[in-house]
Formats: sequence, structure tokens, C-alpha cells
Amino acid sequence: MADSFGPVYEVTHTLEREIITDFDAFLSEHAEEMLSVHGIRRATVYAADDDDEGRARRVSRYHFESDEDLENYLSGPAATMRLAATTHFGERFSVSRRVLHQSDFVENEVQPEVMCLNCGTTLTGQYCGNCGQRARSRLISIWELVRDAFGDLLELDSRLWRTLIPLTIRPGKLTLDYLEGRRARYMPPFRTYLVLSIVFFLVAFFDPAEELGIFLDAEESSPAAEESSQTAVQEFRDGFVEGLSAEGVVESASPGESAAEVDDASDNGNGFSIRLDDDGTATDNDCDEIDADDLPDWMSSWMTAERLRATCERVVADDGKAFAGKLLDNVPAALIALLPLMALILKVLYPLSKRYYVEHVLFVVHFHAFVFLILTLQIIFSRLTSVLTLSDTISTVTTVAVTLYIPIYVFKAMRRVYQQNWFVTMLKFLVLSLAYVVGLLIILMITAALAAFAI
Repeated sequence: MADSFGPVYEVTHTLEREIITDFDAFLSEHAEEMLSVHGIRRATVYAADDDDEGRARRVSRYHFESDEDLENYLSGPAATMRLAATTHFGERFSVSRRVLHQSDFVENEVQPEVMCLNCGTTLTGQYCGNCGQRARSRLISIWELVRDAFGDLLELDSRLWRTLIPLTIRPGKLTLDYLEGRRARYMPPFRTYLVLSIVFFLVAFFDPAEELGIFLDAEESSPAAEESSQTAVQEFRDGFVEGLSAEGVVESASPGESAAEVDDASDNGNGFSIRLDDDGTATDNDCDEIDADDLPDWMSSWMTAERLRATCERVVADDGKAFAGKLLDNVPAALIALLPLMALILKVLYPLSKRYYVEHVLFVVHFHAFVFLILTLQIIFSRLTSVLTLSDTISTVTTVAVTLYIPIYVFKAMRRVYQQNWFVTMLKFLVLSLAYVVGLLIILMITAALAAFAI
């Protein structure tokens, strides 16, 4: 459609097809630079039909406020702009220029449309109004890949740090800001939760000696190191069995006999007997004594005594290692299942808050993200104190501080988000805490049962 303002400066570039990708990138950046020129209010770039010789053509139009602004541009910055293109591409392209006014446009003229390469939306500028992708078709460089991967981590004003800092020291702020519409400055809540949960489980359960053993120094696997490790394992096993003997769980070792050399243990009336071989595995257990008589009818129909005994034997076959692995694999999913349950408790505790259920879910998501973050920091700090051979008291003090800070954090977050006085909030906090402990135990018991039957 006709432009009702000032003149339009149109530049048509005819170029060799080999430089199309680089030229498109250059032209896109050039259009952005043109917007900084005084008097230019809009810049558009689009692809035109190829010429008769098969060369590609690109058309850029720059809309000026007035003829005077156009004259100022042509007598000043234009020469610099032309030199930049020549410096980049030399003689591999040619240019034709013209100035269009109101009378040069045909009413209802259909302008060529440039589509977003990502979502197909018609572009009206240098960025897609639908998905936000820049109107560039060139391949990105290695540096851009690295910058995209670590940009949020290295930029102090990034959304990552603007999320983690208030998440740690300002209870409830992220939740309240999100509910009040201040969202673009922070990472999305569920993304924050997932990222921090992954980091936590990596830090908490990743053992470099086990996972990266093939890359460790050969000196660490020397005979002396192996003998020292075996000695430590033997001492731990002997102490463990002696402790069980003191509790009457296993039969005591006779004088002159190590705890690991105890013969087949007999049932001592506690309903459980065990024997540890030299390799530390359990060789005798009470799996045969399991029955399903006390289970409810709805459960005993599929959880039969035979199935329970078979599951028990699979669990103890490798001293519970496979069971522990399955359990750890299922814990993240179990914690996700806890989110809607705790949100339901909050919905019951705040019936008059006029908040939707999903808003309570958001509160729980932010709280769990905080727990993952603070526990990750605590684990890292404890390992640093161990590596630096600092006093164990420092690690103990920080552990106690974190343990106390978590409930204080929840209480203050409830006060900030739900805005009730401290006495009412304290009562609801106690109910929520009790429900959380019970819910967590139930979820973990179900998870343990599923892990056992999945072996």
C-alpha cells in the first residue's frame, strides 16, 4: 500500500549465488545499522526474483521521514555504507538504486513477503513477532553455539542469576512476581525446577571414582591402594556385623573369629537372620518366611506370597545394589508426583485465597527448586571442606544452618505469597509440614515397592 509519509530509498542487489548466505547475513545487519541513521523510520529486506542470468536479487527499502532526511543521508553516511559492502564482497555483486515517492506506489500493491524460517510467520522487521527468531539464514558459528550454551551462566544480568538469587534469599518472591505478571525477567518455574533437580542428583550421586574410573591415574589402582581399600571395607563390615550382633540381629562371632567368619546364623527370634560371606553379600535371609495373610484382599490378589518371596530373593541376591539403583532412578519422578499432592494441601489450607489450584502448584514448584538448590550448595561446600582438609565443625555448622533455614524459608514464603498474619501462617505451616512428611514417606514407600518389583 502507498506510503503516506516521506520518500523510500530502494536498493536492489544482484549477486552471485555462491555468496547468498553471507550476503543475507550482511544485509540483515546492514538494515539494523540503517535504523540508527537519523530520519529512517523503517527498513525492510526481501528476496526478489532472479535476473535473466540466474543471479539472485535482494531488495532493501529504507523509509525516510522527509526528503531532507534522505538528502542528508545520501550526502553523508551513504558512502560509508556502500564501502562496507564493497569491502566484504568486492565485485561479486552489483547495485541499482532509486527513490520512490507517494506517486510511485500503486494502490493496493502486493509487497513480497519474507517468511520466518522457524515458524513460517510473515516478517515485519528483523525479528519474528511470533517466535522471536532473527531473520537470518546463515549458519551459526562455534562461538555462537558456546555463547548460547553458557550465555546465561556468564552474563551477570541474565535470567539465570535473576532467578537463583531471589530463589535463595527472598522466600516467595518468585512466586508472587509470577502471579502478578512479572515473568519475563525470570526463568520459567518448571524449567528452573527440572534444571536444579538434575544438577542436585548429579552432584549428590555422581561418584567420579566409579563413573570415571578408567580415566583415573593408574597410581590410584595400584596394589597398595587396592589393599588399603579392602582393609577399609573389611573394617567397616566387621564393625557393621558387630553392631548387628549387639542388637541381636545376627549371631555373635566366637573368640578369635572375625565377624565376617561367623557361620550360618540361626534364627534368634527376631524374625530375621543373616550371614555375611567374605565378599560381603548376604547368603541367608528370611525370604521363605514371608506370607501375604495380613495384606488387604485388594492387595493380596496380585501381591501373592510367592511373588513377594521371589522379589525378596532378587533384592538380596546382590546385597540390594540393583534395588538401590532402581530406587534412585525413580526418586526424581516420585518427587514430581509429590508436587500436585502438596498443592492440594495448600488449596485446602487456603480456601478463601481465591487462588487457582495451579497457583498453589507454582508455590510448591518454587519451594522444591529452592530445596534442590540449597542442598546442592551444601553438598558442594561439604566436599570442598573435605578436600581442603578444613575442620569438620565448619561442615556441621553449615548443615545445621541449612536444616534450620529450610522451614524458615517455607514459613516466610507462605507469609509473602498468601499474606496472612504470622499466627495463622504458623498453624498452616505446621499442618503443611506434617502433611509433607507423611506424603513424602508414602511416596517413597510406593517408589521402593515399585523399584523392588521392577528388578
